[in-house]
Amino acid sequence: MAKLAPGDLAQVLSKLPKQNSENVIVGYETSDDAGVFRLNERTALVQTVDFFTPIADEPEVYGQIAAINSLNDVYAMGGTPISALSIVCYPQKGDWEVLGEILLGGQKAMNAENVVIIGGHSVDDQEIKFGYSVTGIVDPDKVTKNSGAKEGDVLILTKPIGTGVISTGIKFEKASEKAKKAAMETMTTSAREASKIMQEVGAKGCTDITGFGLLGHSYEMAKASNVTFVMESESVPLLPDVLELIEQKMLTRGDRNNRAYVGETVKIKENVTKEMQSALFDPQTAGGLLISLSEDKAERFLNKMKNSKIIGRVEKFKDYLIEVN
Repeated sequence: MAKLAPGDLAQVLSKLPKQNSENVIVGYETSDDAGVFRLNERTALVQTVDFFTPIADEPEVYGQIAAINSLNDVYAMGGTPISALSIVCYPQKGDWEVLGEILLGGQKAMNAENVVIIGGHSVDDQEIKFGYSVTGIVDPDKVTKNSGAKEGDVLILTKPIGTGVISTGIKFEKASEKAKKAAMETMTTSAREASKIMQEVGAKGCTDITGFGLLGHSYEMAKASNVTFVMESESVPLLPDVLELIEQKMLTRGDRNNRAYVGETVKIKENVTKEMQSALFDPQTAGGLLISLSEDKAERFLNKMKNSKIIGRVEKFKDYLIEVN
């Protein structure tokens, strides 16, 4: 299931009346990963919701991925998830054992992160959809927002990209076992450790890479921070066989939607291949964190989070938001 086209959604949201509350630290107006609401001087709630159609053949793995995908929104804000509500769309005449496996996979993943599922909601739907609304807590002074990138920072990505392409490849039986295994591993890996280290080193800017792809979410972060991101395409880590699958046209609708979303705000150099461009726009599920850090803090982060990569830098705002070399 593809997300609504981000450009269309942005137009709808922009027409809604402003909500005035001194306790809203982060609302929908900023395109952050989750909302943040201050309870008192020391505690704020972090809230998010996400659900989608099956992304894995195994029901339990699908449930696990849905849980991780939802949890990562809270981790991207620097928060600690504490509880969740499940969202289930399932056919009334479907196989109830399959639904049980989906729920079990999600619960196992949530419980492994010390999150308790306290309820949920279900509807009869011929197309299966599953996910969670997650609530977390965070220190109001330590929220990591997508507006926190500063000129002179470097950009760190904590996971390789390409899950959308590989998922399409799996659907059409084009993906290798190596690619499938790598995609499932990255989608079932939580951002908890990366978030913890990010907080330890004092990060202020972060987003997680999901449906709008690396460039779509980078666009939102650069725009909110009023800076330009300069990315080195050769430094961006890819999952196995991603470029080869793109050559075989294993793309999602999100590729086109995400390109339209960023419009002319992204400047891509001629040396970047069409396949690599598609990888950068590829919608992700439970993708990595994109973190903006000063160079000294980045070194400390990378020493603790070994598989993360520096993929670019933050510069003073130019006539565009992102430059891809």
